[in-house]
Amino acid sequence: MTDSDEILERITPKGPRRVFATGSLGLLGLLLVWVAASHPPADFGFTALLLVIGAGSLWLSWALWQASSVTLELTREELREQGGRLIARIDNIEKVDRGFFAFKPAAGFRLSLRDRMPNAYAPGLWWRRGRMVMVGGVTSNAQSKAVADLISVRIAQQRGEL
Repeated sequence: MTDSDEILERITPKGPRRVFATGSLGLLGLLLVWVAASHPPADFGFTALLLVIGAGSLWLSWALWQASSVTLELTREELREQGGRLIARIDNIEKVDRGFFAFKPAAGFRLSLRDRMPNAYAPGLWWRRGRMVMVGGVTSNAQSKAVADLISVRIAQQRGEL
């Protein structure tokens, strides 16, 4: 293992948060499908809408369960999923925002990137759109804070501020 591949910190999704998030979405999906099937509204369009939103909620619940089973790793060079899927390279991060009023996920942080990256989404764990990366959701607040702080230190080191 090279020095740049050394894992500095990990974010491991917490079981109770995963269960609550997927259970809530799954329950919503089941409830909507049940309402559409057992007490269908007079308007067929509304019934179809209930079924589509219910099926979407069930699919999102399954996708969230799958995506949140992955641990995030911070190395000296990048933030990535445990399997190697890149979230952001440290040299591409402009700033880290985890303030109280920041637009960020629960128990998470926001990264502003210098260069655009392809859109990607791991429900409940992280998502990326253009020059913005959000990390959080079913993560531990303490682990997310530690990773955000380490990223800030790495950025300062690269800029020569430390």
